[in-house]
Amino acid sequence: MRLIGILGGYACLGLSFLIVFEILARKLFNFSLQGVDEIGGYVVAVAGTFGMALAAVERAHTRIDVLLLRLPFKMQAALNLLAYVALGLGAAFMAYMSWQTLSESLLFNSVSSSPLQTPLWVPQSLWVAGLVVFAIAALWSACRGVFALRHGLEAASRALAPPSIAEEIEEARK
Repeated sequence: MRLIGILGGYACLGLSFLIVFEILARKLFNFSLQGVDEIGGYVVAVAGTFGMALAAVERAHTRIDVLLLRLPFKMQAALNLLAYVALGLGAAFMAYMSWQTLSESLLFNSVSSSPLQTPLWVPQSLWVAGLVVFAIAALWSACRGVFALRHGLEAASRALAPPSIAEEIEEARK
């Protein structure tokens, strides 16, 4: 999963260089590459979906810790499990709907309405793949929590709860 994060980071870095080049070319040479904004949208959509999968695996999705940490331990475990089940089902729904979008694009041979005329199945297939990986990662995390419940709430909490500050410091030291 770390490889996904690294590739997404490089894609965003490459997009940043492309945007800087586009700005300088427009300002200095009155020249435009045409379609940098479109490419940027594709990069953000694809990197975002794979990034959400990485966040699900690393228990890094945003939660309201101020409230969560004030609740009883059993309630925290139940809410963390519920959060991952809801996340997984929501991601699965998004993956299904993105598949429908991709199917229509393939059926109608859709292309973007920009100067690039990108066949939409290309970026959409990467987007669908990212959403499928996200759904699998979120549902797998929920299953991990359910299986961990067999060993008690402590194990379930370790599997699903957001990382503690001590865990984050230890991870940063690696």
